[in-house]
Amino acid sequence: MKHEDLKIEIRERILDGMDFTKDVDDEEMLERIDRGILEGCKNESMSLEEKVKLRKELFYSIRKLDVLQLLVDDPEVTEIMVNGTDHIFVEKNGRLFRHEMRFESSAKLEDVIQQIVSKCNRVVNEASPIVDARLENGSRVNVVLAPVALNGPILTIRRFPDNPITIDKLISIGSIEEHLACFLQTLVKAGYNIFISGGTGSGKTTFLNALSDSIPADERVITIEDNAELQIRHVPNIVRMETRNANVEGCKEISIRDLIKSSLRMRPDRIVVGEVRGDECVDMLQAMNTGHISMSTGHANSAKDMLSRLETMFLMGMDIPLSAVRGQIASGIDIIVQLGRLRDKSRKVLEVCELTGRINEMTGEIEIRTLYKFNETDTDKSGKIIGEWRCENELENISKLEAAGLRSACYSI
Repeated sequence: MKHEDLKIEIRERILDGMDFTKDVDDEEMLERIDRGILEGCKNESMSLEEKVKLRKELFYSIRKLDVLQLLVDDPEVTEIMVNGTDHIFVEKNGRLFRHEMRFESSAKLEDVIQQIVSKCNRVVNEASPIVDARLENGSRVNVVLAPVALNGPILTIRRFPDNPITIDKLISIGSIEEHLACFLQTLVKAGYNIFISGGTGSGKTTFLNALSDSIPADERVITIEDNAELQIRHVPNIVRMETRNANVEGCKEISIRDLIKSSLRMRPDRIVVGEVRGDECVDMLQAMNTGHISMSTGHANSAKDMLSRLETMFLMGMDIPLSAVRGQIASGIDIIVQLGRLRDKSRKVLEVCELTGRINEMTGEIEIRTLYKFNETDTDKSGKIIGEWRCENELENISKLEAAGLRSACYSI
């Protein structure tokens, strides 16, 4: 009998013999699997190694994420893409390849999807075929089902490191240099409003998490996200909030905008918004302009593009003159950090810009000054990009540094 057919037969026998009104812990389930293998393999010539493999596969199929569990447990995997039952793609070390594993049926894949979604108190079905969720280890999950998905259930998992990446780690892998990292850490301590921008997969959430390590431990911090991913562990007074989708049971949607409004009544010292992508931009900028220190991320290909996107997002939520929108952005955001993913698949800080708070009288656009910029100088034999971060301008707005008593610390870096 084929391995896959044998696994299906043993699993069905185990499930048929279970009483689902009683709780069965993992240890008891493994015992049932062992008995099932002994009975099911009587007429099969299998080595001990093959039986151990079958035992693990059965346990993952019944209790975990089936064929995906090995990938979810692999620390080198950063992205898992399931395009129907037969096409699983994996990203490792920045490289994308097709994996040989497959789901036995569309029903099994949908079972795994429902298992993931239900643990986050989310719902996905034909009536609501798109949902965002997360795994127990914090990995980000997106699901798209029929009738939207034409080639079977689509499942995308963004896997984050088991241990959060720190600034020191980013320095060691060449994503940022030590001098620039210290400069940004000092700005965080001084309470500058920092916005991190970049394209998809450029490491925005990772960088925001690493930079958040510099938030003073005695502050009250509120994090607001679509799916809780940030891991700020050194701050004891932290409130973590997550959005909720509307469902057929009558639960109304709770958006990022709702959570930002609520957070302002919770006496925050600092608000960290995981990502801004819509009309919540209005409330975030209003918070920044009323003395609430904020940090966030957004999608853009450059710092200037990010300003244009912020203008568009603000106008999605409030119909006011563009000049007033630009005034809100210019006075609210202090620093934009632009990240990018280069052709050698490395992720780097490409630019650090300061918003001066002024509007150019000639063009009507927000004034933006480049403080640091990454310049490519060479490529080594393996194709790795070599470059350096050059300081192009000094920080102009030093009032927050002076108020925090950190001006000398910043300029001695």
